[in-house]
Amino acid sequence: MTILLGSIADDYTGASDLANTLTKNGLRTVQTVGIPDPSLVLPDVDAVVVSMKIRSVAAADAVAAATEAERWLRKRGAAHVLYKVCSTFDSTDAGNIGPVTEALNIAAGGGTVLVTPAFPETGRTVYLGHLFVGGQPLNERPLKDHPLNPMHDANLVRVMARQSRGAVDIVDLATVSAGAGAVKARLEVLRAAGATTAIADAIFEHDLETLGEVALQTPVSTGASGLGLGLARALTRSGRVSFATAATADAMRPVGGLAAIVAGSCSSATLRQLDVAERSLPVLRLDPEKLLAGLEEIYAAISWAGDRISAGPVVVAASASPETVSRLQSRYGRDASGHAIETATSIIADELMTRGVRRLVIAGGETSGAAVDRLAIPAFLIGLEIAPGVPVLRTVGYMQGDMLLALKSGNFGGEDFFTAALAMMH
Repeated sequence: MTILLGSIADDYTGASDLANTLTKNGLRTVQTVGIPDPSLVLPDVDAVVVSMKIRSVAAADAVAAATEAERWLRKRGAAHVLYKVCSTFDSTDAGNIGPVTEALNIAAGGGTVLVTPAFPETGRTVYLGHLFVGGQPLNERPLKDHPLNPMHDANLVRVMARQSRGAVDIVDLATVSAGAGAVKARLEVLRAAGATTAIADAIFEHDLETLGEVALQTPVSTGASGLGLGLARALTRSGRVSFATAATADAMRPVGGLAAIVAGSCSSATLRQLDVAERSLPVLRLDPEKLLAGLEEIYAAISWAGDRISAGPVVVAASASPETVSRLQSRYGRDASGHAIETATSIIADELMTRGVRRLVIAGGETSGAAVDRLAIPAFLIGLEIAPGVPVLRTVGYMQGDMLLALKSGNFGGEDFFTAALAMMH
């Protein structure tokens, strides 16, 4: 298999978001869960997105995992590798966006890496190096209180500089608006000045197309799915790819079986989606503190779901308000609290699968990663889009047979996301 575009995603929901964007824009795409075992036969595709859980791990671990994935992608022909990060750029001053970007850049021979989390379709824009979400600075949005990576600074030049060894500069909107030639000239100036990273402004999709055209001529870039859009469109314009309609249709073939929703995200969007789902579906809300106390709450949830699931889809949620999460983190520690919720939701997802669930919706990036790892799913084909950034996924090479999943980042989707997802998964 020879691929045109490789990507390393720092979490599983972000990976499916990117894979969805690449597919919509003409690339036959597969999402792998980690670096695939050599025995796994992947379909013939234009792009591979390697899903990893490296957003919130130690920076050294993230760098090691990403550089190994980069080597795997290069061996399969990828001339360009995109390090896919969240469009809210959530990370701490210790990383991991800066350290991984610099490591991938060094592996590729150096230069100045284009970086942008802009994705106007989902309300993410960058102007003068500042990230806006829905028209507001990042640090004025709920992300300022993110339980793992709170974001108190919208200036991405400062954010990236605190994580990076090399100098960080900017490609401003005026330069991007002047076209690919102007952007390339700016990068050359920055490279000569010693800058290793350039935060790029983008307000509209055509800005992303310009950045994608330039980035494709370099070995490495870092960004959200919006930059993936620009890269995909540059590739399709080159005539080297064919549209991905057949692969999408194959991913949407019915699987039957039972259906369930498991939520671990504590985002305001997911909490609202759970409230709406409760109007039409049975919803069990777990007590996060009891999950920290032992397995009793998990077994009770499995029993509750088992009694109801044959009659229709059920929802099991370990989601909690930011205030509750903060209290638990203060009492038990951030890592212990997050691990308890991830472990609980992954066990519940696994048990539901053994009871006949073949259509599974999972809400939350860390929740999705833990569940997919426990289920040992090696890869996905990309189906139709449920909501911006969230496609239907079909398992590839899964020992338990075909399943359809949706892995939803906490903040993604409208109020009726859960019922809309189930309606698309047959």
